[in-house]
Amino acid sequence: MSERRAGILLPLSSLRSPRDWGVGDLGDLGAFCRWLASAGHSVLQLLPIAETGAHEASPYGALSAFALDPLYVAVDAIEDFAAAGGRAALPASARDDLDAAMAASGIEHARVRRIKAEALHRAHTHFEAHEASSGSRRSRAFERFVEAERWWLADYVLFRALARHHRELPWTDWPDDQRARDPHALERAREALAPAIRFAAWVQWVLAEQWAEARRAAARVGVDLFGDIPFMVSGNSADVWVRQQEFRLDATIGAPPDDFSKEGQDWGLPVMRWDVMRAGHLAWWRERCQRASALFAGVRLDHVLGYYRLYERPFDGPPFFQPPDEESQRARGETLLTAAREAAGSLRLIGEDLGSVPEFVRQSLQRLRVPGFRVLRWEHDSGVFRDPRGYPELSVATSGTHDTSSLAAWWEEELTTEARRALAAVPAFAPLRAAGDRLTDAVHVALLEGLYGASSALVVLPFIDAYGGRERINVPSTVSAANWTYRLPWTVEELRGVTGAALARRLRDLARTSARLRGRGDA
Repeated sequence: MSERRAGILLPLSSLRSPRDWGVGDLGDLGAFCRWLASAGHSVLQLLPIAETGAHEASPYGALSAFALDPLYVAVDAIEDFAAAGGRAALPASARDDLDAAMAASGIEHARVRRIKAEALHRAHTHFEAHEASSGSRRSRAFERFVEAERWWLADYVLFRALARHHRELPWTDWPDDQRARDPHALERAREALAPAIRFAAWVQWVLAEQWAEARRAAARVGVDLFGDIPFMVSGNSADVWVRQQEFRLDATIGAPPDDFSKEGQDWGLPVMRWDVMRAGHLAWWRERCQRASALFAGVRLDHVLGYYRLYERPFDGPPFFQPPDEESQRARGETLLTAAREAAGSLRLIGEDLGSVPEFVRQSLQRLRVPGFRVLRWEHDSGVFRDPRGYPELSVATSGTHDTSSLAAWWEEELTTEARRALAAVPAFAPLRAAGDRLTDAVHVALLEGLYGASSALVVLPFIDAYGGRERINVPSTVSAANWTYRLPWTVEELRGVTGAALARRLRDLARTSARLRGRGDA
């Protein structure tokens, strides 16, 4: 990571355009990357894009570690949808839903999923009637995709077909033979649900085609797409259904008490039985990393501490760490991260090492050359802030994460007067010595200049902090209708206008003065 670079953190769902269906989609990714390149930034850090449940807003509880989420499909870009009549051919109720979703200030996940499912079914019906029936070029491309991705796709599409057949009940509530994956029962299901299986595969093909085009568009302007591997998938996922013996279902994982939660966190996710997985050469973990390497240039490993030790919460007892001792924890973590690197090849790994992380884990990550994070607001000892110019080169400097408040809220509402003075005492933030408690333009610039001047090879700035906004993506350990609904204040077209151009110039200046400039201008 010796090359100095700068990037932006932004959920794909947060993009906005006049054409979207109430959520950011793959059709707008290329346009945003063109703007990002004009801002001199060369990394776009996304949140997870794997498929989640019908009523799930968080991207961290996926139905599959491998399938892309149909939420992100650019419906209007699908040839078959246009050929089937497009938006005008949707039922009146769906068009009303679409109008409501597009007018909403945030993302209405359930509504958008419902509308897109209707549109995708109509498009697929046209594909089957006019493409598959004639053995067209597109039909042959679809068949090649199914064959090439069979290693994960076959189980996933059967799982999705069965889930839809059972009205989205969890797989633990399916008939005994299907729940237990009896071979004869699964064969009968494949025959009975063949159309639904083919539909699920077709949706993944459409997403794969659109993702490939978006990634090519990003590459043309010198922007790398970085992903996020959630630490775990949902218990109601294809992965757990297929590999039931590799997960403990009588306990959940979480986190011990920390700054986010004084009581600790229960994520409601099943426990990985890494010891059982090791007997199979860690196949599932290696396949996850292999899949990530096919999609991204780099990935953030969510909750990297969890690869060293799990905080298990049994249903019938107190929580505990597993393995229990430091030596075993170090050995497990290094085994899993080494396997990740072997499986992922050139994929760049970044460890999300925030929270209560033992020093031996950070030392291990440094030995493995896996950069961790340096979050400005947390980089202090007893109120004395560390100078970003002293951050390790092998690190990612940032002002916050998708789980923190904005830079503006931190400065104005969370820092005390003494803390602001302590930050201003750091040489990199000397311009803040006369600053008040408001995030003025001068204060904003001074904070960003100090951050971009970090010795960290990579700086990743949450987009909200780039423009000094006060919005928030998520509040951990809360259930709120506002979580995961954030959308940009501007469309991707408006970013190319006056406001977006001014912001791009500011970011480009920051990248230039900190020797991080790499974007290709206004390409």
